[in-house]
Amino acid sequence: MQKLMDHYIIHHVCDEHSDYKDAKLLYRFRKDDGTFPLNKDVKVFLRGQSLYETLINVEDSILKAREENSVKYQRTFLGCEMIDWLIQEGETANRKEAVELGRALLEHGIIQHVSSKHHFFDSNLLYQFRINFRRRRRLTELLNENSPRALSESPDSPFCLRKLNPEQGNSSFLSVQPNKEIKMVSAVRRSSVTSLAGSSNPYFIPTPSLGFLPAAECNPKSVLKRPVTNEELLSPGAPYIKKTLTIVGDAVGWGFVVRGGRPCHIQAVDPGGPAAAAGMKVCQFVFSVNGTYVLHLDYPTISSLIMTGPRTLVLEVMEATE
Repeated sequence: MQKLMDHYIIHHVCDEHSDYKDAKLLYRFRKDDGTFPLNKDVKVFLRGQSLYETLINVEDSILKAREENSVKYQRTFLGCEMIDWLIQEGETANRKEAVELGRALLEHGIIQHVSSKHHFFDSNLLYQFRINFRRRRRLTELLNENSPRALSESPDSPFCLRKLNPEQGNSSFLSVQPNKEIKMVSAVRRSSVTSLAGSSNPYFIPTPSLGFLPAAECNPKSVLKRPVTNEELLSPGAPYIKKTLTIVGDAVGWGFVVRGGRPCHIQAVDPGGPAAAAGMKVCQFVFSVNGTYVLHLDYPTISSLIMTGPRTLVLEVMEATE
């Protein structure tokens, strides 16, 4: 369980304990309360997983077992077929965008040319998914950092997230948003993965270890685009409206995370929790808790007010109108 905490998969519900304790403390999966750190690599990985699941479930899928040079490959597709499918399903708007997505998937080790000789092209070249997302794995297999071979020997590892930059100079990759919007983000060239692996093939991507999220990147950053002061919130004509939310907690809690201070804001909301059902959104500012004015308080104090109060929570929040 400590491994799960170290890799930001679970956490204490109030983030007051960094170590997992055999005690009557509440822990939660970060994916469930929206605090899992989604960096660019993870977003591309999740997009690849979503595409794989869709392709596996459709009838007459383009994923087939095919042969090339007398070698049979599983989960393969032609580059041009994948592009046709992406456009047909509305995953991308045009062929250029589809090629960019395919290249991002290849550079992150999710797909590959069957013989690892080519990048992704709109052509009859044969590609395959490197990862079988449906293969069940033991936690010890995924989390054993002391045994790097446990992952590197498996062609179906779900953690092939290392970015490869085969071309000189700066490169770019896709940051895929949940609404399928595709945004090009410039990235400074990193050291070539192939040079680290001692491989002469520029399109072979070795499977990395699980430690792909450095601690500095895993601490969730504020969702606010810029700092906001109490004076700004309360000034006449400010673009904020006050809302009253009545939230009835369930067995786990209320389903949101407060951060910041003077004023505090809503950092994360569990989409399936009581707070979301009551209309809570990220970036709202906490004005009062059960009738107590709290704009001048920090988030540990507000959290304590909430945790020691009744199960039915009445919050006043201020939400931007822009």
